[in-house]
Amino acid sequence: MSRLADLGWGLTGRLVQVPPVPDLPDGRIVDLPGRGHTFVVDTGAPRGREDVPPLILLHALGCTGLLTWYPSLPALAARYRVLTLDQRWHGRGIRSPHFRLEDCADDAVALADALGIGRFVAVGYSMGSLVAQVVAIRHPGRVAGMVLGASTMRFGHGRADPLALRVLALRVRAMAERRLRGGPFGPPPDGRADPNRWALAQFRSTSPAEIAGATAVLAQFDSSRWARRVTAPTGVVITRRDHAVPIAQQRALVRTLKHATAFEIDAGHAAVVLDAAKFTPALLAACASVTLRSTAPGPR
Repeated sequence: MSRLADLGWGLTGRLVQVPPVPDLPDGRIVDLPGRGHTFVVDTGAPRGREDVPPLILLHALGCTGLLTWYPSLPALAARYRVLTLDQRWHGRGIRSPHFRLEDCADDAVALADALGIGRFVAVGYSMGSLVAQVVAIRHPGRVAGMVLGASTMRFGHGRADPLALRVLALRVRAMAERRLRGGPFGPPPDGRADPNRWALAQFRSTSPAEIAGATAVLAQFDSSRWARRVTAPTGVVITRRDHAVPIAQQRALVRTLKHATAFEIDAGHAAVVLDAAKFTPALLAACASVTLRSTAPGPR
């Protein structure tokens, strides 16, 4: 390895750091009858919050449930029962001959069925936000609300290019790998797990070929024909400096949905992890808005 390569990898390690990994709840493999099995984390309902609809978190392209949501998970779990799952073709999720967002949406409902959950809030980021929209239109009786982050109704030519999502996922994966390869690791001085090593393992659980296949499906997504029919209360976290999903596309989604409230932050597409200090408060506000409207008596 050249000194130049050493310098480049070391610099990447200093500039690109994922947030510290907290003590994460244990997960388990859950069988979804007739569909397959996937890795699930279930935090359980906090005391006194048993009547609040649970949150099912749907992750971003090329990630896993925990990798997308771990910076926000402690704050969410203090207020809600929270479930994450690895979606099809990602992490320890279901492997199938084809990747379809409709199957991903049905998997989320099948998980709720398997755990005895009736209505839930579908919380999705980037790719997961598209899945959440499909859940809401296919299973309106099961969705108490939606929370969408870095979302859109469709990808098209120009700046809202699905290739940007693929490039972003692969670039973050490569940066984590460079950090790992930048030098030998010793145990962290405080005894905690190294977050970059953990993130790399999470990224590597989804292959580049699977990311490419999922990206091709995202390119065909278009909810503009039916988004107005979604009646679930919705909170939308808008990432204003997003180069993968332009802000105009995100705001158009808010205008189209009947019961949507926007929460804007000055952050980019990777905010869910790399700018969690801004993203998590907006996420909590969006979830509170949705759950209050979903449990309020009378018209929304």
